[in-house]
Amino acid sequence: MVRPYAMTRGRTTSTGQHRLDLIAVVVTEAWASGVPEADQTLSPEHVDIVELCRDTPQSVAELAAELDLPIGVVRVLIGDLVEDELVHVTRPVPPAELPDESILRDVIDGLRAL
Repeated sequence: MVRPYAMTRGRTTSTGQHRLDLIAVVVTEAWASGVPEADQTLSPEHVDIVELCRDTPQSVAELAAELDLPIGVVRVLIGDLVEDELVHVTRPVPPAELPDESILRDVIDGLRAL
């Protein structure tokens, strides 16, 4: 069994780590196919994250569950991959930036009136 701090080399944050919510979506960069397996500097966990996100984007929570690793460890590993430009992260839209429901209803009513 490998201890979580060994996977992250004792780090609790990564220099490339962005604010990673549990629902932030991780996507493998298109050019990164085949790169992780050949890169000897990446840990097996890094390679697993790139592989899992290659076909289907995954949330941070999904990756932690799939890899059976603590969220903090997965965040550090994803931060490393973002720094190496092997993956990118899309963050959810904050609720304050979402349009008001009444505005959407008015738009729908206007479209129906056409």
